[in-house]
Amino acid sequence: MSDNHTLTRAEMGDEVHEQIGLSRTESVQLVETVLDRVSDALVRGENVKISSFGSFVLRDKNRRMGRNPKTGEEVPIEPRRVLTFRPSQIMRDRINGK
Repeated sequence: MSDNHTLTRAEMGDEVHEQIGLSRTESVQLVETVLDRVSDALVRGENVKISSFGSFVLRDKNRRMGRNPKTGEEVPIEPRRVLTFRPSQIMRDRINGK
């Protein structure tokens, strides 16, 4: 299992630099461009599917009643859009060591 390390943009840029051979600046810019494109599509309301990796899926949730866990008071939860990630079967298999 992992030691809870978090992969950063800078580390992704370093990996692109080492694997592909672009300059560090170009590698970081490539990573930023990809992440910007994904973000922009999601902001426009589009789902994003990356083959063999997974899909970022937007869902609209309706207004509903919730409960404050401390007080037990009912409070309205406003409608909102949520982002979920669904890994591909290939990614699930990799995560589970298959």
